[in-house]
Amino acid sequence: MPNIIEFSGPVLVSAHEERRGLWSVDGRLTFSRPEAAPDTVLEGWVLPGFVDAHCHIGLGAGGAVDEATTLEQARTDLSAGTLLVRDAGSPANTRWVQQRTDLPRLIRAGRHIARSRRYLRGLGHEVEPEQLVETVRKEARDGDGWVKLVGDWIDRGVGDLAPSFPAAVVKDAIAAAHDEGARVTAHCFAEETLDDMLDAGIDCIEHATGLLPRHIPRLVEQGVPIVPTLVNIATFPDIAAQAGPKFPDYAQHMTALWERRRERVLEAYEAGVSIYAGTDAGSVIKHGRIADEMQELHDAGLPPSAVLEAAAWGARRWLGAEGVSEGASADVVICREDPRRALATVRELSHVVLRGTIVR
Repeated sequence: MPNIIEFSGPVLVSAHEERRGLWSVDGRLTFSRPEAAPDTVLEGWVLPGFVDAHCHIGLGAGGAVDEATTLEQARTDLSAGTLLVRDAGSPANTRWVQQRTDLPRLIRAGRHIARSRRYLRGLGHEVEPEQLVETVRKEARDGDGWVKLVGDWIDRGVGDLAPSFPAAVVKDAIAAAHDEGARVTAHCFAEETLDDMLDAGIDCIEHATGLLPRHIPRLVEQGVPIVPTLVNIATFPDIAAQAGPKFPDYAQHMTALWERRRERVLEAYEAGVSIYAGTDAGSVIKHGRIADEMQELHDAGLPPSAVLEAAAWGARRWLGAEGVSEGASADVVICREDPRRALATVRELSHVVLRGTIVR
């Protein structure tokens, strides 16, 4: 006999389309009532499992973590309703996670690619400009269609944020990734870095704290989304306080970026820039915080429907993943209230269903 779950509540196919009558039959969704009676009936508002578009499964403060810790990270994200993760760089080989049907789906980006001695130790490949193109090619072949660059970091000689690589080299590296069939995303805090990345044909911007009015039309025209990771940006004041005595310009810069974080996200949203939810869980940020990031986006001025687009329907389309549709994998979350009207309900999901199995 098939394993059947009936979802008796409203089904949010998109931000503006609501249906009734959805079932999971042996892990696949259908809008056609099965002949057999359901094994389980779940009540509440149904929508696709959340996407954490910037997450580091397998990463800890000092680099790669062991499999037990990786498993705990993935399960924590799963319990929070994150059923799809876009890895944003990890030194750990997490392909085994992809083989586990009881863990979130994972799209790997391979390892960060950073400038030598210009990033956190143990996290990325640290290379010089002449090595960047070949390293990008290798990561493009090893990952799942994404490459992660560290676009900027503190330059101690300058005493402030500065681009990691020359603009011309970045352009060649992104072209190489595209030649290998991969997209490129980049860690970008500073204003100047965004100019270089957009000139080079980048596919996505992480953090985007240096966003200025001149960047917004280019993001829209080039179709480049941003993943603001606002729960991570909340750490900037602490970073500035620690760095202030030795690097006052850097500390002032980081503080200014933090102060304008919400204003910039709202400006981007109102202009039509695609925005996706990502927590930056890993070395500093704890896993399972997708609801916190969704609330941060709402606090920045995005309406609940736009926040849900950033964390569910839109993010899944962007990554080529299934949503709530006929024959799709039964990867859904169930809220007690309509999250389009009461976003806080995503913090206390009534159920999480992965591949047709109730995991919460």
